[in-house]
Amino acid sequence: MGLFSRFNTIVKAKASKALDKAEDPRETLDYSYEKQLEMLQKVRRGVADVATSKKRIELQAAKLEQSVTKLDTQARQALAAGREDLARTALERKKGVQAQLQDLDAQKAQLQGEQDKLVLAEQKLTAKVEAFRTQKETIKAQYTAAEAQAKIGEAVSGISEDMADVGMAMDRAQNKVENMRARAGAIDELLESGALNDLSHTTGDDIDRELAQIAATSGVDSELAALKAELGQGTAPAAQIPATASPAADAPAPADPPPADAGEGPRP
Repeated sequence: MGLFSRFNTIVKAKASKALDKAEDPRETLDYSYEKQLEMLQKVRRGVADVATSKKRIELQAAKLEQSVTKLDTQARQALAAGREDLARTALERKKGVQAQLQDLDAQKAQLQGEQDKLVLAEQKLTAKVEAFRTQKETIKAQYTAAEAQAKIGEAVSGISEDMADVGMAMDRAQNKVENMRARAGAIDELLESGALNDLSHTTGDDIDRELAQIAATSGVDSELAALKAELGQGTAPAAQIPATASPAADAPAPADPPPADAGEGPRP
């Protein structure tokens, strides 16, 4: 039972918090004003109903008064004709109609009192509703101004949810910029130190690159030899000989031996 009670309390607290967050006081004030207008309309309909009932009584009383006048005339005519019994009957009816008139007058007075009370209540309620309407509009304007001021303050201070999202996006963008700058700087340092070759300037295959390296080395050796010869430290470089020529081909051919004298015999 205690666990259920705690759960019920939590649910009510959550619901109250959600309703409080969703509630707009301007809408609440407008709804209250509408309910007061409905109440005022009911009071006015009540005043109209009472006035209608009183008017019906007045019309009914007017007819009864006409009956009283008629019965009084009939009683006089009956007496003039010597019909006392008929005159008595007319006077008895006249008394009954007069009694009805008295009841109608009492009902009319009662309705008049109710009508006066309703009219007074309607006037008071009208004044109250009008005052509430003025106060309602004032409160709504104050709430709207306070809400706008709060939003402006949150935007300026950066504590609103939207501004917080914008701030986080700016931080992420700034971090990406810093990371990209660090990456570009590291690549530049590697290129300058020679640890990372610039592959964009490398053309051809491996054989072409090796031949180009050999040609560059040979050119350096030739220039070095020329400098040594100019400074008296060596001889000028000979003309380049094809790499395929053998040393035996470069040596001069030996002279043929002189022919032996045909007349001489063999030496002892």
